[in-house]
Amino acid sequence: MSRDTAIFDLIEQEHQRQLEGIELIASENFVSDQVREAAGSVLTNKYAEGLPGKRYYGGCEIVDQVENLAIERIKKLFNCTWANVQPHSGSQANYAVTLACLQPGDKILGFDLSHGGHLTHGSPVNFSGKLFKTYFYGVKKETGYVDYDQMEEIALAERPKLIICGASAYSRDWDYARIRSIADKCGAIILADISHPAGLIAAGLLNDPFDHCHIVTTTTHKTLRGPRGGVIMLRHDFDNPWGIALKNGTLRKMSSLLDSAVFPGCQGGPLEHVIAAKAVAFGEANSEGYRTYMKQVVANARLMASIFMNKGYHIISGGTDNHSMLIDLRSKGITGKDAENALSETHITVNKNMVPFDTESPFVTSGIRVGTAAITSRGIKENDIEKIVDLIDQTLMNKDNEQALKKIKAEVHALMAGRPLFTW
Repeated sequence: MSRDTAIFDLIEQEHQRQLEGIELIASENFVSDQVREAAGSVLTNKYAEGLPGKRYYGGCEIVDQVENLAIERIKKLFNCTWANVQPHSGSQANYAVTLACLQPGDKILGFDLSHGGHLTHGSPVNFSGKLFKTYFYGVKKETGYVDYDQMEEIALAERPKLIICGASAYSRDWDYARIRSIADKCGAIILADISHPAGLIAAGLLNDPFDHCHIVTTTTHKTLRGPRGGVIMLRHDFDNPWGIALKNGTLRKMSSLLDSAVFPGCQGGPLEHVIAAKAVAFGEANSEGYRTYMKQVVANARLMASIFMNKGYHIISGGTDNHSMLIDLRSKGITGKDAENALSETHITVNKNMVPFDTESPFVTSGIRVGTAAITSRGIKENDIEKIVDLIDQTLMNKDNEQALKKIKAEVHALMAGRPLFTW
C-alpha cells in the first residue's frame, strides 16, 4: 500500500499553519502529544455499541476499561456522580438531552444565537429550532450582560419544559442560582452548556453550574484541551418528572434516559479512540499545572480586552470573565467579514461573529470573536499580549495595503517562531 502523499502533504501544511500563525479562535486549542497519540490509536478499529459491561459486541474488555477511566476522570474533574462520554460532539450531547427531556413541539427557552448563543439552543436552522417551539432571551443593550429579567418574564409567560444557558460568544460568567429560581417557578429543567468555559469551571475560576442546573453538557476540545467530542454530566441524578417507569414500576432515573438518548437514540457505535483521548485530556486537567494554565488563559484575556478598549475598540459587556471576548467593529467602520479576511492575510486567525443587535447579516457580521486558550497553549503570556493586539490593530488599519500586510505577517511569524506547540 503506497503512502497517501496528497493527504499527508496537506496535513503537514496545516501543521505549519498552526505553528506559524497566531490562533485566536475562541473554540480552538492545541492538544498534547499524548492526546493526539490516543486519538490515532488502534482503538479506532473497535466497535463497542452500548455501555461498559453492557455491549452489543464481543471483545470489548479493554475498551470498557478505557471508557470507564474517561468516566471516572471527568466525574472527579467536575465532582459529578454520573457522566456519558460517548457524544461525538457538543451538538450531539445537546441533541441527546432534548431527546431525553422533550417531545417534538415542546417549548424551550434558549440564549439568542445573535446575542451569543449556540445553534443547538433553538436556532430555526438547527434540530433544536425545527423540532421544538423556541423562545429566546438575550443581553441588555446598554450593558451586554444577560437579561435575567427578560428570561424570567418569558419563562413565566410561556412555561418552557427546558431552559438552556451557556453560550458560544459571551464573555461573562452566569448566575446559575438565578436561573434555577426562574426554572423552579415554571417547572423547567435546566441544561447548562458549558462548552466554552468548561476548563475555567473545572479549575474553580468561574461559577459552578452543577448544584443549580439539572444537566450539564460540554465539548472536550476548547478550554479542556482534549480531542473533538462531547460529554453529558449530572452531579445529582433525579427521577424523571414525566413518570416514565421501568417494568417493575420504579421511575427511570434521568441518567438512564440520557444513556438511552445517546445510544440508541441519536448515535451508533462510540468512538473509543476519541474516548481514550478524552480520558488523557481529563487526566491532564486533573492537575495543578492545568489550573495554572487556566489562570494564565484568563489573565491573557482580561489584559487583551483592556488593551483593545484603550485602542478604541468596543468590547461587548466592557470586558471578560473567561477566555473570550466579542469585539464590535462598527466604531472602526469595519465588518467582521473584512476583519477576518484581512487578519487571515497576516496569519492571525479569528472568526467573524454577530454582535448583539447586529445590523449586518450572519454572512457579514459586525464583529469578531477572539479567545486566548490556544495562544496560551503556545506559551503566550502578558508581555506578548500588547504586541498581539498591536499586530491585529495594524492589520485592520491597513487591510487594503498589501505591502503593510506582508510586513505584519513576517512579524507574526517572528513572534511565534520557536514556540513549542504544547507547553504543559
